[in-house]
Amino acid sequence: MSDEIQQPVIQTQRVYVKDMSLEQPNSPAIFLENETPKLEIGIAVGGEGLAENMLESTVTLTLTARIKDKVAFLVEVKQAGIFEVRNIPEAQMEAVLAVIGPNILYPYLRANIADVITRSGFPPVHLADINFEALYQQRIQAAVDAAKAQEAQANGTGGLTAAPDASPTLN
Repeated sequence: MSDEIQQPVIQTQRVYVKDMSLEQPNSPAIFLENETPKLEIGIAVGGEGLAENMLESTVTLTLTARIKDKVAFLVEVKQAGIFEVRNIPEAQMEAVLAVIGPNILYPYLRANIADVITRSGFPPVHLADINFEALYQQRIQAAVDAAKAQEAQANGTGGLTAAPDASPTLN
C-alpha cells in the first residue's frame, strides 16, 4: 500500500539532564535575609539532528534569585531529549525542535529546578507553564521584521517613506 499516506511519528527515546549548575555566591549570609527573592528567568530552546530520523531537542532555563542587590542563587539547567521523528516534512522539523520537543521536556526541567533549589536550602520555586508555540511564532515574526528592516536599510530608505505634502511615515 505505497499510495497510503504514512502518519507522522514523534517518539521520545530518552529524556536527560545535559547540564546543570547551581551557584550560591552569598551563602550562608543570604539565608539570614527576610525578604522574598526577586526572580529573573531566561529560556532558550535548541536542537540538532543526531542520525537519520533521530533528533536532540534541548531547553535551557536560567533562574536567578536576588535579594536586594545580592544573588541568592543562580540555577541553570539544560534539559534534553532524543526523539525519533519519521514522516515529518523537512520544513516542519524546526517546529518539532522548537515546540514539540520543549513541550515534552519542560515538565522534567521544572521538576529538576524545583528539586535542586529545595536541596540547596531555599523554598521551592514553581515555574509557570510556557507556551512554546507562541515563543516560536514570536521568533519567526522577529526574524521577518529584522529581514524587512535590513532590506529597507539596504535600499537606502531606512524604513521611512515620504508622501507628497505629508510627514514621513514608517513602513
